[in-house]
Amino acid sequence: MSELSAREFVADFFDSFTREVVAGGDAEAVVDRYYTADMEQIADGVTLDRRRLIAHLRPIRKNLVTWEYDVHEAIRTVDRVAARFTIHAQLRQGRTISTEVYLFGELAPDGRMRRTTQATRDVSAR
Repeated sequence: MSELSAREFVADFFDSFTREVVAGGDAEAVVDRYYTADMEQIADGVTLDRRRLIAHLRPIRKNLVTWEYDVHEAIRTVDRVAARFTIHAQLRQGRTISTEVYLFGELAPDGRMRRTTQATRDVSAR
């Protein structure tokens, strides 16, 4: 396991993934650097496999201007991670959204994400 704390691991994982997504390039290669080929992400009951995650990145690339991951709590073992964090995202049309995420994940031996289950809620200022 890396020397990063659990909070640092979560912040670094999602921030660097988002940075690579927004930078452009081959979306499949980006996903493959962070997720296993058999990945499964369930967020609020919606399941994304690798193909659907790659498709989900298109609107993110078009609309996301800036972002910040504020990791409140995280626990990590060799193959599991649990975290509560807030994503603050500024969109191209000027709107800022904040989403609180409760994440439970399974990691591959190389540190890539294999499975996640997430519950989210909008905590944007109204």
